[in-house]
Amino acid sequence: MEKIIDEELQGNSLILEPKTENTRKLFIESYGCQMNFSDSEVVASILLKEGFNTTQNLEEADLVLVNTCSIRDKAEQTVRKRLEKYNAVKRINPKMKVGVLGCMAERLKSKFLEEEKIVDLVVGPDAYKDLPNLIKEVEEGRNAVNVILSKEETYGDISPVRLQSNGVSAFVSITRGCDNMCTFCVVPFTRGRERSRDPQSILEEVRDLAEKGYKEITLLGQNVDSYLWYGGGLKKDFKTASEIQKATATNFTNLLKMVAEAQPHMRIRFSTSNPQDMTLDVIELMSRYKNICNHIHLPVQSGSNRILKEMNRLHTREEYFTLIDNIRKILPDCSISQDLIIGFPTETEEDHWDTLSLLDYVKYDFGYMYSYSDRPGTMASRKLEDDVPEEIKKRRLAEIVAVQRKHSLYRTQEFLGKTVEVLIEKESKKSDLEWSGRTQQNTVAVFPKEHYKIGDFVKVEILDCTSATLKGKAVG
Repeated sequence: MEKIIDEELQGNSLILEPKTENTRKLFIESYGCQMNFSDSEVVASILLKEGFNTTQNLEEADLVLVNTCSIRDKAEQTVRKRLEKYNAVKRINPKMKVGVLGCMAERLKSKFLEEEKIVDLVVGPDAYKDLPNLIKEVEEGRNAVNVILSKEETYGDISPVRLQSNGVSAFVSITRGCDNMCTFCVVPFTRGRERSRDPQSILEEVRDLAEKGYKEITLLGQNVDSYLWYGGGLKKDFKTASEIQKATATNFTNLLKMVAEAQPHMRIRFSTSNPQDMTLDVIELMSRYKNICNHIHLPVQSGSNRILKEMNRLHTREEYFTLIDNIRKILPDCSISQDLIIGFPTETEEDHWDTLSLLDYVKYDFGYMYSYSDRPGTMASRKLEDDVPEEIKKRRLAEIVAVQRKHSLYRTQEFLGKTVEVLIEKESKKSDLEWSGRTQQNTVAVFPKEHYKIGDFVKVEILDCTSATLKGKAVG
């Protein structure tokens, strides 16, 4: 759950510049978090070299791939409906092959291939480099599967194709997998143990993006703060590393500093942070480098210590408050956003009130709030009964959302009368006469277009706001 799910992106089919010599068509769409969309770019890059151009016309595709998510039941049900659609088209276009990528692929491999026979290939998150071999297997009439989880694979040597990019912002993956065994989360089982990418390959990718005109990057990982490069290998094996490996290791603070100094004119963001791993030196570093954006996504999941323990979260409510206090003290202009799970097994009204009081203490700028859904394969699914009735979950979620909306308005109102820097990303949804972009704090701002263009940094005076959007005029 500690990953931002952007509902507007769900199910986007991806497109890139065609190569004239390529003769086959790839239709690829993604569901889930930023990591999945980033992975789809890696897949497209691999298949571009194998003779595939992307298409947004499903009916003409030779290969259809869906990159999947196992975080929420809703995402899985959506993917199943899409697979039914693919197979309806396949009856018209028998040469079409269908494949499932990502977290759901790893979890439901035998069901998809053997029981339901709805796909031709199944590829886990660490096996994308094996796609050319798997496609050959399928073309020869055999089902193909590779869901082996790797201890080394980081795709650091693959330069991702930027699919449907605005040419302004890009994600750069720095870690894969996760060692935090939160009981609600399937990621450690679908993406494997945590390992980090060579910092030099990260710097090279960021430099390449800067040369292509990108203005902002987000360092991406299941848990970026625990980034640790000591020459390769799993993070859990660091304790057995040699003395020289330990002495020359690069942690997240080092990496963030290297990227900020290498690209002083680019905005640097990172996501997602885990409260147990976020350290004061990261916050202090943010205060020293103006190109590191003043926004921290800091999932809390619950305001109740009892529920946090049931979730196997390795922080308490009190430790979280201390971290928030330190952020506010060192970075007074920093925005903070949250993830919350409502109605986790055994959650009582008292636990719910603890979460409401936590919201009142922090007053987050925005957040991602979900009702708990039982995820097969997680520790919670195995050991805890989903015993909070749906109507109670819905009521508690509505109360949480109402409080968050109030706090979001409080935070946007703090911008009124101020002048902020906005990076223009696209045309406003509501008016083709306005630009839309984001502040350092990750708040959306809209303003009249005038003579500005996408990719410009513009000073904007904020004149009005809603709970989600700032409205203003450009002043230079």
